[in-house]
Amino acid sequence: MENNKIKSVTPFNKVLYFLFIALAGYQFFAKHAYVDSAATLGIALAFDPFNPEQSWPRRPLWQKIWLFAHLGIVGLLFGLGIGIGDR
Repeated sequence: MENNKIKSVTPFNKVLYFLFIALAGYQFFAKHAYVDSAATLGIALAFDPFNPEQSWPRRPLWQKIWLFAHLGIVGLLFGLGIGIGDR
């Protein structure tokens, strides 16, 4: 029964993850709100699109690379937003 619970949670996380990414894309391209876009992308990481029950050492390498790349993009957007706002 617990396996069914894990399977039902994962699609919900994936939907929220991709909705937050879509919102961040809208904030970036349409509104040019770079810091807001970075914050939204950071919140998207809270909704792990992969199996949230899997521990970090047991994750496949490609999932780790994906999550670190996502975090790097968040940092780049914060830097872009601060740099443009500093003018």
